[in-house]
Amino acid sequence: MSAVRDLVAVLRDPAVALAFDGARWTRLLSVARAEVLDGTLAHRCADLALPAPIAAMLADIRSASETATRRAVWEAEMARRALAPLGVAVILLKGTTYAAAGLDPAPGRQIGDLDILVPRDRIDAVEAALLGNGWEWVKQDDYDDAYYRRWMHELPPLVHSERDRMIDVHHTILPLTARPTPDAAAMIADAVPIGDGGLMMLSREDMICHAAAHLIADGDLAGGLRNLWDIDRLLRQFASDAPDFWDRLATRADRHDLGPAVARAVRLAHRLYATPLPNDWHKGARSDAVFVRRLLARNGWGQETHGVNRFAFYVRSHLLRMPLRQLLPHLATKWRKRGLGGTG
Repeated sequence: MSAVRDLVAVLRDPAVALAFDGARWTRLLSVARAEVLDGTLAHRCADLALPAPIAAMLADIRSASETATRRAVWEAEMARRALAPLGVAVILLKGTTYAAAGLDPAPGRQIGDLDILVPRDRIDAVEAALLGNGWEWVKQDDYDDAYYRRWMHELPPLVHSERDRMIDVHHTILPLTARPTPDAAAMIADAVPIGDGGLMMLSREDMICHAAAHLIADGDLAGGLRNLWDIDRLLRQFASDAPDFWDRLATRADRHDLGPAVARAVRLAHRLYATPLPNDWHKGARSDAVFVRRLLARNGWGQETHGVNRFAFYVRSHLLRMPLRQLLPHLATKWRKRGLGGTG
């Protein structure tokens, strides 16, 4: 079995790893790091009786991930405080949501940027408040700035000058030029509180829709195993809590123009992580196999493989984001700027 398939197998059933020798563990950890799943792997294997060197390494990974999680949740609180005078709810997205709300993907889940969702008609006020509270622009290029503001689903990224933590401020979940058109206003209206601390999160159905959109409808599937693990954990948790969850998810996915993306993400989660699905969600497409090949495109050193397949998904990701008539001039501008030594 390949190392990347080992990773999938151990995430599904950690006891599988009890049979691994040192070389196989080395390959497993290399792939897990490359897929940003080493923290998740360490938490999944926490209760196994493993050889002392491996157990110590996994303990160190768990400790580091717990520290990073606390930092991420604190950064969310800093954003909430900065935006509180505006009366704008801070709706968390992605990994910080899972950590702050204690959802099932959270243990070991590496969190990069702080992603938040705010109403589009408040975006200027949010931007000003963040700039006034220590955040500053990452991109200083005029073309990139204009591109984000005209076509993207978020402000240009900001980083805090003291804490060196990045924030992505979204006003919807897909680029404005993308084919699907999610109902961002409905997502914001139906967001729910996270405890009593003043932070918010998407509804359960919208959380799945966003994760599926990010995985299937807005990228080249880089890091897809982690995103798919998020979806698996969330589906298991949400479906166990609410018998009608699957019906509500289908209705919500259609409202956001994300029915095909959600259906494919769910099928892929079942195929790789054995996510339990109702019978009517099993109907698949032949092209699912191409997606699986992309998701598993790593060797035992963690290096990417299947170059033709990866390049096809890279091209697909650009075509999903904007029509060809807009994409070609945009790419030409970016390539020209790189040739002139611009920020690109």
